[in-house]
Amino acid sequence: MALDQTSVDGVQPSTPSSDAIISIQGITKRFGNHTVLQDITFDVPRGKTSAVLGPSGTGKSVLLKTVIGLLRPEAGQVFIDGDPIVGVREKEVLRIRRKFGVLFQDGALFGSMNLFDNISFPLVEHTNKTDKEIRDIVMAKSELVGLGAHLHKLPGEVSGGMRKRAGLARALVLEPQILFFDEPDSGLDPVRVAYLDQLINTVHEETAATFFIISHNIESVKRTAHYLGLLFQSRLVGFGSKEEMTNSGGPVIEQFLAGRPEGPISMDEMADAEVVDHGLSIDTVGDGGLGPPSMSNQGVSDAAGALPAVAGLGQDPGAWQTGS
Repeated sequence: MALDQTSVDGVQPSTPSSDAIISIQGITKRFGNHTVLQDITFDVPRGKTSAVLGPSGTGKSVLLKTVIGLLRPEAGQVFIDGDPIVGVREKEVLRIRRKFGVLFQDGALFGSMNLFDNISFPLVEHTNKTDKEIRDIVMAKSELVGLGAHLHKLPGEVSGGMRKRAGLARALVLEPQILFFDEPDSGLDPVRVAYLDQLINTVHEETAATFFIISHNIESVKRTAHYLGLLFQSRLVGFGSKEEMTNSGGPVIEQFLAGRPEGPISMDEMADAEVVDHGLSIDTVGDGGLGPPSMSNQGVSDAAGALPAVAGLGQDPGAWQTGS
């Protein structure tokens, strides 16, 4: 069931649903006078693939960085498997981060290390496993993503798609409960995107983990996601099942999912942002009426495993685009 989302500054976040592995409650994030996220609230179902879409500059990557604790919001809270991540001690943040992995846009590999060493890096840094145990895990994850014959190569010697697959294998070696994808299709041609989507679905079936994808590729997420969310003008226009969102009838959702120029989303991202900064609400352009779903009646599977802190995965996550 979808619930309407209200947008009131200072509202106390509600208790997360017991079936939500990620619960985003009233998140507001500003940079100076520019509001990037305004009162974002929704629950991410456990064991499913959820994708957050939106035009360029709507705060998708800012939302991701807030969820994993790299940015602190002005208001709101994020619960990871029931644990709050906003405003807690760094030691607690690091403990929570062991529950998830991140696939960065370009794979974020160490250029001077071959693919085997890149994939094994979290195991070397965060576990006491023997060399044989590490090798067995790396080989298993590499075979899962189709890289078993290329582990001796450097990142510069393989294609962009192979670097992404190596990044995915590395994100999987410590068996995460949650896997975050930041624009996984960026830089890939349509055929490779389709192959990557197929791989994401295969890995999801194998791991039963929760996948959280940030993207603007509509066709890609339609192939992978069970749930869709849409950001526009700093607000969450809607979040619901793929079927609910596709049939919502809201003008913003319809325009974006259809990929057509006619509608409330303009060509100028800055003009859309100025609407928010001048205090106009999304109601001006029409809301699809979909808000965060009630999780109480959704039968979703359990996830299992644990992963390391985001630090040490090969790239400073703070280098992501601030407003994308």
